[in-house]
Amino acid sequence: MDKPQDKKWRTKLHEIIYEADTPAGKLFDVVLLIVILASILLVMLESVKSIDSKYHSILNISEWIITILFSIEYIARIITVRKPFKYIFSFYGIIDLLSTIPKYISLFFGGIHALAALRALRLLRIFRILKLARYLGASLRLLSALRSSRAKISVFLFTVVIIAIILGTIMYLVEGEENGFTNIPKSVYWCIVTLTTVGFGDIAPQTPLGQFIASLVMILGYGIIAVPTGIVSAEYTSQSKKDKKEEDKVKPPLHLNTQVCENCSTENHRDDAEFCYHCGHKLNDE
Repeated sequence: MDKPQDKKWRTKLHEIIYEADTPAGKLFDVVLLIVILASILLVMLESVKSIDSKYHSILNISEWIITILFSIEYIARIITVRKPFKYIFSFYGIIDLLSTIPKYISLFFGGIHALAALRALRLLRIFRILKLARYLGASLRLLSALRSSRAKISVFLFTVVIIAIILGTIMYLVEGEENGFTNIPKSVYWCIVTLTTVGFGDIAPQTPLGQFIASLVMILGYGIIAVPTGIVSAEYTSQSKKDKKEEDKVKPPLHLNTQVCENCSTENHRDDAEFCYHCGHKLNDE
């Protein structure tokens, strides 16, 4: 059983690490974001050979310092919760681990430390720190619209592939090998590049008929690009109307409270909550 003093420091440390409502918690999160940005910058600079050759030792030592700090933070997050495995296997827990281990693995396998750029995912905590949770509803609606549109978009993409195969084959017959269209797959590749309006220019039609067909493909490409956007927009509008009707029926309170239950690591409590809605454990006093 935890001693009162042990429980006190663990509760205080939990409040600093997991919450952003207190001055100490805000300071910790802001410093953490700055360190994350610094670590990403170091990884990027190390990939530039001219910079790495001059400052390799400084960059390497700085990365090790940041990695050790992240390791200490990761251990602190584990020991301040009553159910550590819930944090370890949570989304943020996995991201925190993945952002720490690449530097250690690089001791045995060179080049792996570049994966430390995964630390950028840790910046997602800015939603909690700046209390941007109110805007997550829009992103969830967009994901829902994409899921609802997947059947229509799949049919559309299948149709585009068929068009690209047909037009690519026609261009192969019209232009021939002497103009760079050496085979049907390469001609299909040209058609896809032209349809998407990318236009690398590595292959170009030379005959008048081929250039006429290419013009039609370009015009068709502009129309094709707009179709998926229209499908998703229609679904998003439909989803927004549906959500608005539900919100009009029941208007839930806005959850801007950043408190995390020390006992079960549950988040998203009501702003006026004193106890965890999941396990009933008393929340930390602000």
